[in-house]
Amino acid sequence: MLAIYKREFKSYFYSMTGSIFIAFLTFMTGIYFMAYNLNNGYPYFSYSLEGVMFIFLVAVPILTMRSFSEERRSRTDQLLLTSPVSVGKMVMGKYFAMVTVFLIPCVLFCAYPLIISTQGTAYFKNDYTSILVFFLLGCVYIAIGSFISAMTESQIIAAIGTFGVLMVIYLWDGLLSFLPSSAFGGMAGIWMMLTLCVLFVYNMTKNGLLSVGIEGIGTIVLIVIYVVDSSLYEGILSTIFEKFALVSTFTSVAENNLLDIGGVVMYLTLIGVFLFLTVQSIQKRRFS
Repeated sequence: MLAIYKREFKSYFYSMTGSIFIAFLTFMTGIYFMAYNLNNGYPYFSYSLEGVMFIFLVAVPILTMRSFSEERRSRTDQLLLTSPVSVGKMVMGKYFAMVTVFLIPCVLFCAYPLIISTQGTAYFKNDYTSILVFFLLGCVYIAIGSFISAMTESQIIAAIGTFGVLMVIYLWDGLLSFLPSSAFGGMAGIWMMLTLCVLFVYNMTKNGLLSVGIEGIGTIVLIVIYVVDSSLYEGILSTIFEKFALVSTFTSVAENNLLDIGGVVMYLTLIGVFLFLTVQSIQKRRFS
């Protein structure tokens, strides 16, 4: 894994992708820092970080789009798949290389609260906690981008797909207001989620009997619950999906000085889930 990590980390600077990513993120954060903290006198650096959240939509796809799709397109992934290194270690090596590239600008951000302290009062606890949560959120996005990159051999498709997913996450709070709150709408939404899960299971296992069984049993259970007590479905979609408002964990620190431990745990869980899905996607191709 260490050899893959070193190779991937160096490749990001040989191709200038890493340098562009670091320069772009640092430059945009510097602009917000100058506008918010230096010119307007806001004492919290977290305001600047909150302002550059949209930069993830562009920066992360640039960083992750070639992580696995390029190997697949050039067929060099066959060398990795037949090497003594396990697929899990290969994925982790590539992922940690991308995380290290992202860590560099986050370390540079640690100097900004010190600059604020030279001009007035600085809130180090809040600012450094914000930087940590900002870093963890970026790690989640990188894991998502890695999974999407592993599903295609086109860097363009990987970049557009990652951008689309991150755009949905960025607009998540606003999209929740469009979810139906009625009991029937809630049941229909849960059924659609079940169907998507079944399609994913079928795509991974190619077991039609298992997929049909899960779909049939799940549909029956949903209908029975609706007949017995339909009120259980009222507003259930908003209740479920608001738990996945990833940005809210960061904004709670930036705006309210409150660290949501549950949100941090969810970040770490999502990182593990998407890395696992990345491994499974590659394993599937390995034995197909």
